[in-house]
Amino acid sequence: MGSQQETLETWAQQLLRSLELEGTAVDIDAVLDLAAAAAHNVVRPAAPLTTFIAGLAAGLAAGSGQADENLAMRAAIRAAQRECEAAASEAGK
Repeated sequence: MGSQQETLETWAQQLLRSLELEGTAVDIDAVLDLAAAAAHNVVRPAAPLTTFIAGLAAGLAAGSGQADENLAMRAAIRAAQRECEAAASEAGK
């Protein structure tokens, strides 16, 4: 079997096809970094919740024409990262 990165890339492409989102660019490293920030700065179960909400926000922004897909995804991830950092500051981490 290939590396973890190859497995993630293959999985992402399979999932995108299944959801009829072929051709959508996904920055896997940015998503994983966001998940890690949520898990470490909030609580572990916040990782999937945070990435889901960021993806939902990006999809809504792109779907409404507020931004193209790439810009919407980057903006949602940045906003969620800031919230994770704020949570860490509040918790004294």
